[in-house]
Amino acid sequence: MKNFLKTFSVFFMVTLLVSCGNADDDVSLDLNTGDGLGEGTVVDECLGLEEGELVLSIQDQYTTLPGKVSVFFKVSDTSGNPVPGLTADQFTIYEQGRNDDCFNTISTSESSARISPNSQIFSNNTLLVLDLSNSVLSSSLEELKLASTSFIDAVMPATAQESVQMAIYWFDGEDELHLLNELTPSKDELKIAVDGITDDISNDPSTDLYGAVIKSTDIASDLINVSTQDDKIGAASVVIFTDGTDQASRYTEDAALDKVEDANANISFFSIGLGAEIDTEVLTAVGKTASVFATNKDELEATFRDISDKVSERANSFYLFEYCSPKRDGSGENNLAIEINTGSRQGAVQTKFSANGFTGGCE
Repeated sequence: MKNFLKTFSVFFMVTLLVSCGNADDDVSLDLNTGDGLGEGTVVDECLGLEEGELVLSIQDQYTTLPGKVSVFFKVSDTSGNPVPGLTADQFTIYEQGRNDDCFNTISTSESSARISPNSQIFSNNTLLVLDLSNSVLSSSLEELKLASTSFIDAVMPATAQESVQMAIYWFDGEDELHLLNELTPSKDELKIAVDGITDDISNDPSTDLYGAVIKSTDIASDLINVSTQDDKIGAASVVIFTDGTDQASRYTEDAALDKVEDANANISFFSIGLGAEIDTEVLTAVGKTASVFATNKDELEATFRDISDKVSERANSFYLFEYCSPKRDGSGENNLAIEINTGSRQGAVQTKFSANGFTGGCE
């Protein structure tokens, strides 16, 4: 098995405030799509585990001498909602070697099973893309600045971490996606940038929404290409806010929606609409992961706050589960099953690992 990734990114949100958005289907947006289990498979019938309410989707796995097995996976329910906050004692490990008719249970305490902190494996990149056309600047700028600041406060850690970064872009009627602040782990830097937005920042009162969708997707794709080098896994999220429809007509609706639909599976898309002039059907398609709509500017901060909660839930639904296997060198390839049981919900996934070179002494 390949050496493990050192960074990962993912970062996403789904909720509704006033109006309803589209359903967030985690299974179809897996970093490893497959059949919903990523690199894993359905567990062997000999275990007698019924189909559960939780889905474990394996993203990557690796082994480390002298005998540690690590599995990186995401947990969601069958509706696709992320499941954060799981602990090592809620997992059961099953191994099956070549001499075993079925799987044997491995003690989580004797195997030193643990869940590693997300910061060790995540590199979360988010693009916040703000509509600063004339309608926003003239009527809801202060509310947008307050909502964006609240979002930054909720999403970015208090102490800067290179694994969690955000960039802010804005658009108006020009054929350009303007950079407000480059990708950074500093929440203070981002908040200063937002605070510095003035009502004369734009030179074109129109709205190039479709251009912003296309350009931000290209930027996110470039981030994915960089972060997936050297056996790493990367993901990105694009969050687009607007209070209207595309007016510039430089790009077609089909071109924008095709760009989103054909984007790398590791990119999630979210749209935030404000007011009565938005096209909810278009924004729902742009925000294919989730879309949220507020009826007036006074609801913006609450909308962004709800979204930030879901961002954290999604990020914390990824787990690096590690344990010390009792298998030793010469045992060859072994089957591995991981079951999660919260008391009210259960799920399991199966994979395999090679014990070549394994000895005692794993910690």
